[in-house]
Amino acid sequence: MADERQLNRELSWLDFNRRVLSLASESGIPLLERVKFIAIFSSNLDEFFQVRVAALHDQVAADITLAGTDGRSPLQLLQEIGAQVRDLIDIQEELVIKELRPMLLDNDIAIIGWDDLHDDERDHVVEVFRHRIFPVLTPLAVDPAHPFPYISNLALSLAAMVSDPNTGERRFARLKVPSILPRLMALPGGDRFVPVEQVIAAHLHTLFIGMEVEEVAAFRITRNADLTVEDEDADDLLAAVELELRRRRFGKAVRLEVDASMSHEMLELLLRELELSPDDVTSHHELLDLTCLFALHALDRPELKDTQWPPVTAGRIATAEEAGRSLFSVVRERALLVHHPYESFASSAEAFLSEAASDPRVQSIKMTLYRTSGDSPIARSLIRAAERGVQVAVLVELKARFDEATNVTWAKTLERAGVHVVYGVVGLKTHAKCVLVVRSDSDGLRRYVHLGTGNYNSRTARLYEDLGYITCDPAIGEDATQLFNHLTGYSRDNDYRSLVVAPHHLRNRLLALIANEAKHGPNGSITIKTNSIGDPEMIEALYEASAAGVSIDLLVRGICCVRAGVEGLSENIRVRSVLGRYLEHSRIYRFANGAEIGGGHPSTPHFLIGSADLMPRNLDRRVETLVPVAHPKHQAWLDQVLEFQLADDIVAFDLQPDNSWLRVGPLDAFEPHSQERMYHWVAAKQRR
Repeated sequence: MADERQLNRELSWLDFNRRVLSLASESGIPLLERVKFIAIFSSNLDEFFQVRVAALHDQVAADITLAGTDGRSPLQLLQEIGAQVRDLIDIQEELVIKELRPMLLDNDIAIIGWDDLHDDERDHVVEVFRHRIFPVLTPLAVDPAHPFPYISNLALSLAAMVSDPNTGERRFARLKVPSILPRLMALPGGDRFVPVEQVIAAHLHTLFIGMEVEEVAAFRITRNADLTVEDEDADDLLAAVELELRRRRFGKAVRLEVDASMSHEMLELLLRELELSPDDVTSHHELLDLTCLFALHALDRPELKDTQWPPVTAGRIATAEEAGRSLFSVVRERALLVHHPYESFASSAEAFLSEAASDPRVQSIKMTLYRTSGDSPIARSLIRAAERGVQVAVLVELKARFDEATNVTWAKTLERAGVHVVYGVVGLKTHAKCVLVVRSDSDGLRRYVHLGTGNYNSRTARLYEDLGYITCDPAIGEDATQLFNHLTGYSRDNDYRSLVVAPHHLRNRLLALIANEAKHGPNGSITIKTNSIGDPEMIEALYEASAAGVSIDLLVRGICCVRAGVEGLSENIRVRSVLGRYLEHSRIYRFANGAEIGGGHPSTPHFLIGSADLMPRNLDRRVETLVPVAHPKHQAWLDQVLEFQLADDIVAFDLQPDNSWLRVGPLDAFEPHSQERMYHWVAAKQRR
């Protein structure tokens, strides 16, 4: 709809995943990295159906027919999503079949079918089937005594039509491919694999002895997996989340993926039993669930992957390490701004918590934990601190989508170690990334604060681009104390001196900063780097600033509901999406004249970094924090980040006035790229 003021959120997300898929076609990206983007595209699509498409199905089921702000009803939107997804699947499969598979084969990597196995390979696979696969298979037939079986979310299954040659009686049977089995079975003597479902399909006669297997085809269903916990009604939030995790398994089916060879008869049976329509089906000529291609990316073939960019230790931290000084002494001199993964997460955020856990001067540690890794060094540091008597309080966000189970486990582990664990504010998710350490320095108690744009997760910190800020500024320390008192205690969320906190302050502060730039007209400038922009009020404020002549650059990785460069609406707005080897995750807000809002000098920029995107959920339904970055060296670093990403000659995607995304930069290469430039810039600074 070319005349809409704001783009549809779901369709914008599909545009984002289309950009992810396009990376698999980039000849300048190493082969196994291209294969990885195929897998990421499939993984993204799974989550999209489990949450966003599932929510639209709920609206249709509730007979909601009113059109949204973009003029589409839930049913119309589902139909449009279905058509776009089928188009994307066609593109994905053509890319895999016609381009990537042949290139893999040229590099002696192959996924082959059962019929293409060599004799020695087949003998090997038969032995593996007999001893490791057959014992864990459970065929489930459907007949008057056996109702249609429950099929779990995202489980890969085989549908079989089996007949008795003596009576002619036919039965449908479902066989789950056990998730404990490797999806791609490695064959001896090289990087050759056979899909495990094809091995099982070739041996169905051993499961239905004396019967004829008339047809077998793979299928997979996606269910509504969004977790809904009403904290206001939950006396025990931990127990409520655990119960909801068990219920999630039984969410309503929202998508059916089938092998293109599946007969109409079998498809009709599945649709009837799963209560789905043909619009909910995608038919595949390639393997179902191409997230299995992550296994190929894991191969030890460095010549087919990105050249490694080892993270450097931030200069001031490296100097302190050489001198045997603590991080606390470094931060007392001046705040630290650290840029991951170019600069090491382990030597900054993890080291900060590790030092605090071991330092006898540390009195207390408080932190928020939204997503963390299964074996988290940070969580281990918290446990070590608690065990030696430090007062440790951790707010664990149990409702971090798809990490609920991990967070429940960590909550219990931390509690057993003596950590005070709380679960946040009723009705809100705590998305802020904050650590508060109180230390008895020689000149009195001092508060040290770490604030980040990303999660305290050692694994994703190597893949996500994020910023960390460590300071002992008294105003920020006081604000962090108030924030934790609000989160763990019983108090109102009052005004803060430095931090900008959602949900009560962030929206109004950002609107005021945008309006202030509009007041400066053509001398105003706004640059925002974020994951998503979808809040209607913020978008309209940006349009007003654009109309006043303000130059606006938006770096948006994912969902973007802002229109760019449209005459009479957004002439002065430029929107760019940067995708690459790292997932751009930091949020940076730059207002050219923003310092005057806080009483500073006009024409002086104001920078904020933090955890909040410009989405209604971040502004209104989450606890978020943005922290001002005032030191000239830190501001110069942030300016360099933005400059690299906005350069005219880098590979990126620019949003056009017709709402399409145009890939810009050299077409015969994937470089120069802003991430490449950033890494070499950071490494050069460290060498100096």
